[in-house]
Amino acid sequence: MIKILKYSFYDLMRSRWSYVYFIFYLLLGFVLLFLNNDVSKAVITLMNVIIVLVPLIGTIFGVMYYYNSREFTELLLAQPIKRSSIFLGQYLGVAFSLTLSLVLGLGIPFVLYGLFGSNVIWDFSLLLVTGAFLTLIFTALAFNIAISNENKIKGFGYAVLLWLFLAVIYDGLFLMSLIILEDYPLDTFSLVASMLNPIDLSRTLILLKLDISALLGYTGAVFKKFFGTDFGLFVSIAILLLWTILPIFRLAYKANRKDF
Repeated sequence: MIKILKYSFYDLMRSRWSYVYFIFYLLLGFVLLFLNNDVSKAVITLMNVIIVLVPLIGTIFGVMYYYNSREFTELLLAQPIKRSSIFLGQYLGVAFSLTLSLVLGLGIPFVLYGLFGSNVIWDFSLLLVTGAFLTLIFTALAFNIAISNENKIKGFGYAVLLWLFLAVIYDGLFLMSLIILEDYPLDTFSLVASMLNPIDLSRTLILLKLDISALLGYTGAVFKKFFGTDFGLFVSIAILLLWTILPIFRLAYKANRKDF
């Protein structure tokens, strides 16, 4: 699996799209940090970009890589190599290359700006951690969709639909539910609903870390009471980790039982 991971990683690092992805975040980091006097506002802007763009890029790259490397994958399947090792190696190669582009693209401007030693480093670190989790999660979901659909058009369609649902539609349904059920206690419902969507959970963590929970509406106090504590942060990271592990296990399970 390590050799396949290295091959997939180096293959993507030679791709121009990886450099485009890296340069985009590099320029974005420089523009926001060096042209904005308030670093917290820069972090909020970066959050808005990362929360939407990182899942989309992870989804598209995951699906594209799976379908474009199908012939190479079939060649590997003819060798005495475990199926799960092949697909997990490819997934990790894609996910690590995207994560590296994200971390370096935003980390270099951060280092040059000289924010080490300040309190902002924790906000920025949480931003990078959530971005890395979102990359791992949505790349794994993309591989699961692709391996479950032989038709490339269907695979792309389902992957984009998944991103659209979690990034846009879910928030609308969540808000409608809060309005409809406003006469009932919504504390537990709000917390559970946020954990069922990794994008919402990541956004909530960053907003609370920046101490602007008022932007979360009338449920902000509930989120602050839970997610604002050390226990809440630990549970949130555990949920994101669970969101990462479950699709990986399903990918391995599906790969071992799929008839190629």
